[in-house]
Amino acid sequence: MNRPYIICHMVTSIDGKVTGDFLFQPECAGATDIYYRINRQLKADGFICGRVTMEGSFTGGWYPDLTKYKPMRHDMDLKMDFIVDDLSGFYAIAFDTHGKLGWKSNKIIDPDGDPGYDGSQIIEVLSEDVDERYLGYLEAMEIPYIFAGEKSIDVELALFKLKNIIGCNTLLLEGGSIINGAFERAGAVDELSLVVAPTVADKDSKPLFMDADIANFELVSADKEDGNIVLKYKRK
Repeated sequence: MNRPYIICHMVTSIDGKVTGDFLFQPECAGATDIYYRINRQLKADGFICGRVTMEGSFTGGWYPDLTKYKPMRHDMDLKMDFIVDDLSGFYAIAFDTHGKLGWKSNKIIDPDGDPGYDGSQIIEVLSEDVDERYLGYLEAMEIPYIFAGEKSIDVELALFKLKNIIGCNTLLLEGGSIINGAFERAGAVDELSLVVAPTVADKDSKPLFMDADIANFELVSADKEDGNIVLKYKRK
C-alpha cells in the first residue's frame, strides 16, 4: 500500500454524530477521556484534521498579516513542496485547502499539554489555489507544506506524499464530517476506532461521514467501559 494506513478515531453519539453541542455534555466527559487515552495508545505517526477542526482546537481563528511576508513565487505548472531538514516526530497534519490557518509556532501548543498533541510538528496540506504570501508565511515559520490538487485537495495524492516524502506509515484521521467523508469516498479509511457516548445529538450535529459512499467494515471488537462503548472495525 503506497500510502499510510488510516485509522479514523472519533467520539460519537449514539446516533452516529461527531460534532455538535452533545460533546460538551457531562455525559460525554468519560468518552472524551477514553478517546484521548486510545489516541496515545495507537502509536501512529501523526493525526489529520481539516481546517475547521484545527481552528477550533488549536488556532482559535487567529490569522497572520500576510502583507508582512514575501510571496513565494511558484510556476503554475510546478508547485514545489516545502520540507524542513529536521522533519521528524509526531505530526499534526492540517488539510487546509486555501491556506486559512494561522499558526504562532511550527509545533502544536496544546493548552492542556496533552501528550497526544502537544509538541506535534505541523504540516500543511494545500491546494494550489493558495495566496503565495501564505507560503511565504509558512516558510518563515518553518512549517512544512505539500501541494495536493489544484482547487481542492486530492486525498490520494496527499496520502502518497505523506507516505513517500514525510515517511508516515500510520495516521489517525480525527477530523470532522467533511474530511472524514472525503477520505471514505477515496477508499482511504482502513480502520474505525469509535468511542460511543451515552447521549443522542441534536439536529444540528454532524455525522461521522459527510456525503459517504457505501463501504463495508468488519467488527473486530466491542467493549463497554464506564457506560461507553468502544468499537473497532476494519475495512472488509
